[in-house]
Amino acid sequence: MDSQLFRNAMGKFATGITVLTTLYEEEPHGMTANAFMSVSLDPKLVVISIGHKAKFLNKVKNTKKFAVNILADDQEHYSRIFAGQQQGEGAFDTLANLPVLKGALAQVACEVVSEYVEGDHTLFIGKVLDIRIEEKEPILFYGGKYRKLANLERIEN
Repeated sequence: MDSQLFRNAMGKFATGITVLTTLYEEEPHGMTANAFMSVSLDPKLVVISIGHKAKFLNKVKNTKKFAVNILADDQEHYSRIFAGQQQGEGAFDTLANLPVLKGALAQVACEVVSEYVEGDHTLFIGKVLDIRIEEKEPILFYGGKYRKLANLERIEN
């Protein structure tokens, strides 16, 4: 199977956008990722996936901690900055002694409890230490493009 076909098919799944952050050698570091999901409510666990070529991978392996910043619709610039697509830096706050991006829709601080190497990525299972949320709208990624919710409509069953 062609790699581009696989990539195009995966792009048909609309996702939110996160910036993963950690504190490494007393400095905040981050990377843009959309491979994030909740795993368990009891205990509260999430999973992130980091490619083996990403510089961020060894930082999480060493610190055993990470935060997930779910980006709001006014934070596309953070996605681009932490993906290395544009210059800039983050405006950081802290949550459970981890750097988090100010104004994120949600901030989830985690401690690594398991890691699994699968293909060209490592999956980290994180135990949730603390959460902070704001009432904003999310930014989305679909078909290789940034998207915003135009209108929220409730769908009745």
